[in-house]
Amino acid sequence: MFSLKNEPVNRPSSAVAVASRSFSRNPTLRRELADRYPHARFNETGGVLAGDELVRFLRGHTKAITGLDVLSDAVFRALPELRLVSKYGVGLDMIDLESARRHGVAVRWTPGVNRQSVAELTVGFMIALCRGIVPAALLVRDGAWHQTGGRQLSTATVGVLGCGAVGQTVARLCRAFGANVLAHDIRAYDEFYRGSGVKPVSLDVLLRESDILTIHLPLDASTRGLIGAGAISLMQPSAFLVNTARGGIVDEHELKAALVEHRLGGAATDVFTVEPPADPELLRLPNFIGTPHIGASTEEAALAMGRAAIGGLDESPESIDLTV
Repeated sequence: MFSLKNEPVNRPSSAVAVASRSFSRNPTLRRELADRYPHARFNETGGVLAGDELVRFLRGHTKAITGLDVLSDAVFRALPELRLVSKYGVGLDMIDLESARRHGVAVRWTPGVNRQSVAELTVGFMIALCRGIVPAALLVRDGAWHQTGGRQLSTATVGVLGCGAVGQTVARLCRAFGANVLAHDIRAYDEFYRGSGVKPVSLDVLLRESDILTIHLPLDASTRGLIGAGAISLMQPSAFLVNTARGGIVDEHELKAALVEHRLGGAATDVFTVEPPADPELLRLPNFIGTPHIGASTEEAALAMGRAAIGGLDESPESIDLTV
């Protein structure tokens, strides 16, 4: 339990606190927010705020912009003055939405603002895995010269698990390459499927028939650990797994075992259950590519997410209030 409730506050209660480290270190976003909220406070630590530190930072503010910062029930209870949170980015698993609702805090979020950035990284992973780009580059760096084979994305069957904004963008890009694209989602996207030449299938069929499985799901109770031993056992031994969604969706222990035992051809992930990742054995596998959660880190995506978060402070029509 936090014990900071009665600490004195000397800053304006109407000011905005920007906990998101990515927003705070972007000079364009800082300037644009300060033009509208001159007393805005920014996270200057360079890190993700948590627990007491997060409460201290948000104390006395009615509005906040958050990113990877965890807003738990304890945080909401410790900040009775907080009335609105505008989300920088699209992941919502770090915000207790039910607690926000109970405490009368509006949580505003704009979906799909980083779709192109994440989708392009996803396709880059696919090509890197298909052509063995990373191990080939390391061989050349070490003085070797072995021309490797690989396959083309254009002849692959790509399985898209999760067909929201990012999944649909990935599917369209893969179709542009000429790939056969399958998709699975608990929601119906019939119009998208018909218009893009994507075939909806069951999860089992997606796992069995995909040469490349790419994950674009939110992390919640229904998706945590979804790609574990059972799901991996259904995949082809030559298949590639790509995850640019959330780390907790894939069981990293089972993924490592499958890669070591060659029950999967390879994997690439931009997200981990714990970040930075804590398993050096997985990171050093020759058939694994890991990147430090850079999916939405392009200049264009950062500006789009930041401007959406600024708009959420003032009830932008593109922003959704998740606590209504």
